[in-house]
Amino acid sequence: MKPTDFSYYLTGFLTKYLPGEKGASKHTIASYRDTFILFLSFLKDTKNIPADRLTLNMVTKDLVVEYLDWTENERNSCTATRNVRLAALHSFFQYLQYQNPDNLLEWQRILSIPVKKTEKKTINYLTLDGIKLLLEMPDQKTKTGRRDLALPTLMYDTGARVQEMIDLTPSQVRFDKPYTVKLIGKGNKSRIVPLMEPTVQILKRYMKEQGLLELSANVYPLFFNKRKEKLTRAGVNYILAKYKDMARDRDHALIPEVLTCHCLRHSKAMHLLQEGVNLVYIRDILGHCSVQVTEIYAKVDSKQKRDAIEKAYTDVTPAEEPLWHKNDGLLDWLKGFNK
Repeated sequence: MKPTDFSYYLTGFLTKYLPGEKGASKHTIASYRDTFILFLSFLKDTKNIPADRLTLNMVTKDLVVEYLDWTENERNSCTATRNVRLAALHSFFQYLQYQNPDNLLEWQRILSIPVKKTEKKTINYLTLDGIKLLLEMPDQKTKTGRRDLALPTLMYDTGARVQEMIDLTPSQVRFDKPYTVKLIGKGNKSRIVPLMEPTVQILKRYMKEQGLLELSANVYPLFFNKRKEKLTRAGVNYILAKYKDMARDRDHALIPEVLTCHCLRHSKAMHLLQEGVNLVYIRDILGHCSVQVTEIYAKVDSKQKRDAIEKAYTDVTPAEEPLWHKNDGLLDWLKGFNK
């Protein structure tokens, strides 16, 4: 069977352009691949167009919009997921503008499809007391409990994303002063994050017990399951959920009903902000591309807002209680006010 032009360009996009020219991470490439798997499924199920028959001239702006609506209406995807699918398609058709300009007008029509507005969710974070309670839950008398203490402690202390924790290896941890850990974030961008002494002691004890301080273990996963395989997102979420439930039984006021791994990252950012750490430093610790992204924490910190308002407040009210509060002489009071 002769390959179609769509399959030719899609293969080049995923295997050469994204990893080679764009330097996209394997996670980004996997996400884009999933977008096109769904796209091909949509065409087969709703348009009766099998993958081996699909050609570029069949793909139009109207078809792409229909696919995006299908992801929301038929697959019940949220608006954010729809936008992720659109980002993958936009990237592909940007690539096609230069690789196959014969249908440039249609590619640009597809690129004109706007990102759909999403509802901005309130940032969910724990107080310092909530973090302390959560970290008290793992049983430090057991090997599993000591791992389960090291994982969220390091995640909170560094403000790391869950994927950054999953991908960590012992070689990325520096136990010489100043203590640091190297995190590999989105787009394979690396950053160095300082570690605090209590976290270092917990992590070093865990790594020593697991034989992870040996040179031969440098490229092993820092956190792994019983099969010595690195933890998955589901595995990390399971660990956190287990101790979240235990902590809620102890004090449900400190621990929200829904607690995700990203909540620990939000918590670290909020606590740094509340201690007066500059947003630029918080941006660098979190690995944000711009300080504008980090500003969301300043917007939700009501304590800092109140402190700033109180600091700038000037009393403009009358020094004495107005007499008309006590009698009917309102007109007399107004005539004499501020003279």
